[in-house]
Amino acid sequence: MKFRRYQLAVLLIVVLAAVIVVNGLALWGDQFAQWVDNALQLSAGLTAVVCGWLVGRRMRGAQRWWRMLFALGMLGWSAGQLVWSWYQLFGGEGLPSPSLADVGYLTLPGFALAGLFVLARARERPDAQRLLPGRWNAHFGAAVVLDGLVVIGSLFILTWTAALGAVVQATGPDALAWAVAIAYPLSDLLLVVVAVLLVVFDRVDRPYRANLLLLAAGIVALACSDSIFAYLVSIGAESMKPWADAGFVLGPLLIAYALLATPSRRPGENQTVPVDWWRLVLPYVPVAAVAMLISIQLLYGEGPDAVEVSVGVFVIFLVLARQLLSLLDNRLLLRRVYEGQQQLAHQAYHDPLTNLANRTLFADRLDRALSMGAGTGGSLVLIFVDLDDFKEVNDQFGHAGGDVVLHAVGQRLLGCVRSSDTVARLGGDEFAVLLEGEVDAPQAVADRIRSALRRPFAVHGTQVAVRASMGLVVLDPAEPLVTSDILLGRADTSMYEGKRLGKDTTVVYRPSLNGPPDFTAALRRAQGGVPDGFTMEFQPIVRLGDDVPVAVEALARWTAPDGTQIPPHTFVSAAEGAGLGAEMDALALDVACRELAAAGLDLTVHVNVCATRLGAATLEQSIAAALARYHLPADRLVIEITETVPVLDLTAGADAIRRLQASGVRVALDDFGAGYSSLTWLHALPVDLIKLDRALTTGVHPERDVALCRSLVGLGAELGFVVVAEGIETAEQATLLARAGCGLAQGYRFGRPGPLSALQLAVTS
Repeated sequence: MKFRRYQLAVLLIVVLAAVIVVNGLALWGDQFAQWVDNALQLSAGLTAVVCGWLVGRRMRGAQRWWRMLFALGMLGWSAGQLVWSWYQLFGGEGLPSPSLADVGYLTLPGFALAGLFVLARARERPDAQRLLPGRWNAHFGAAVVLDGLVVIGSLFILTWTAALGAVVQATGPDALAWAVAIAYPLSDLLLVVVAVLLVVFDRVDRPYRANLLLLAAGIVALACSDSIFAYLVSIGAESMKPWADAGFVLGPLLIAYALLATPSRRPGENQTVPVDWWRLVLPYVPVAAVAMLISIQLLYGEGPDAVEVSVGVFVIFLVLARQLLSLLDNRLLLRRVYEGQQQLAHQAYHDPLTNLANRTLFADRLDRALSMGAGTGGSLVLIFVDLDDFKEVNDQFGHAGGDVVLHAVGQRLLGCVRSSDTVARLGGDEFAVLLEGEVDAPQAVADRIRSALRRPFAVHGTQVAVRASMGLVVLDPAEPLVTSDILLGRADTSMYEGKRLGKDTTVVYRPSLNGPPDFTAALRRAQGGVPDGFTMEFQPIVRLGDDVPVAVEALARWTAPDGTQIPPHTFVSAAEGAGLGAEMDALALDVACRELAAAGLDLTVHVNVCATRLGAATLEQSIAAALARYHLPADRLVIEITETVPVLDLTAGADAIRRLQASGVRVALDDFGAGYSSLTWLHALPVDLIKLDRALTTGVHPERDVALCRSLVGLGAELGFVVVAEGIETAEQATLLARAGCGLAQGYRFGRPGPLSALQLAVTS
């Protein structure tokens, strides 16, 4: 099995440790043990020098220089070791100090300290992972200072107890020997403090963490043996056992490992950074060591001296202060988490543009108001606000300008209601206002809103006028089973009714005994009869020249049980969507034929049907049944195909038209020019009439209208259909169309839609 590099490194350390232990036994004599001890120390030092030199040559920048600095320091240390070995082995001196060897040994701390600072700057992190000055705050700075003082104080106690205290208190052989002896623990203390602080305050993803840890371990090992040496010198000892020199062998070897180690790859942006246990634990390792040291001293009756006690008390206060700071940091962290949660909740329930409640929060408050309505003792009012023609603001000023207006609208709405009320932006240019509790005059609130919105808005230095249509709903406490969706639907319906009435209006919803208007339900309840509120109005179609009515168009109308006039497109679309289109056609044919027969007028009636049912057997059956029921000739009925819906199968549609024409019923193409009709339709469908949409007869270019109408009249003469002009409102339009050759026309100029009885008076008078 092939060992990996770190396994070989660990094995080498274990082997050396075993050699040191065996050599310390001096099994082959003290002289041989001394030779082995010095050889091991010198070999380890030179190994570090060679490793630093060889690896440093391949590196660039700070990576080269910190290795070169340590290599130089170890070179000086090795030189000192060589001199030391000469004194011991050939000079017969047990502890040759002070001597020239001390000069070499003491060069290491200077170069090592410089190398540590260069290594500290050799970082390859992105800016986001560095401790930039802007990221420092008072708490973090205090934590750094406290941790540093704890480490320094604890290491000072250990150094004082191990060697420094004895050196300071000893008189020594002479002053020079004392100075040299004290230089070792002081320089070691400085190196150990710097190395430990670099480990404590570095980041775990630092690519040179392995280098730093190995250097720190090597420096600590050297410091241990230096402390023993300083103590022996201070007491005048004459020799030092090989066991005590273990740090001088293992320390340089660990430094050599550090010089050999290459930078580890730091985690990528998407990788999880592990917990930095070194930073968390290492500041308290010296504290734990001090506690064990003092416990041992007390156990053996050798209590700590005054220096240890003083510094120890200081360290205890530092640890307490650090823990207090941690508690404050945790409290601050909890507060930030809470504030972050509050901010996320606010963002989830508020519109980011206007800072108003969003649809979700508004629906929640509306549901809550409905559920608590019985206990509030007041009323509940819902106002739906939709800005009129807001697209023009976006088109003119861009969406940025539109956002300015929307934000200003939200602020003005807030100024029109109480603080207990809710204003929400539902989306786009739609807003909603919920008034809870005692509301004296809901209409007055709507008036305040309209007045506030009528004041111009400033957009990019330009005054912009904004109008709004509003639907207002007042909850009836006696009405059961009312949900938020029903209220919003009523407010929306009222708002759109206001738009239909001309915009910039407020429509108050009027509750009915039968609930909200539902034409499909009324149509089903009629069971083939006429639903309540359903009527037909008729508009005359006249002959241009003498304005004599020759036909009428039947127009469906429905009044809801609450008296609201529902637009035809609303209830007809509802019937179509509910699958009741055939029933709607049969109803319109039946009522139109019945009223025309009852009036006794010699006129043709036009009835609208959906183009998608052209060719359906049910339509043809309904036509035949209505004509037979009221004894009307087939040529008195014209079926108008609504042009805004496409005929899906032109061939089948043409066949259906021919069948109707064979029975005597004529077919007209309604609203020609407004939707799907084209010359292809005119060619494919053999219709009898085409009705020009009012957009082709009431344009801003009368002469072009006349030319178009003349062309279609000529085309009709060739293809066999008659042209009817719709939307005629003035005598000038009628004159121009008559000049173009158009023979039939329809519009307010000749009569508004109304009951057939009113039209009969006009015909007979």
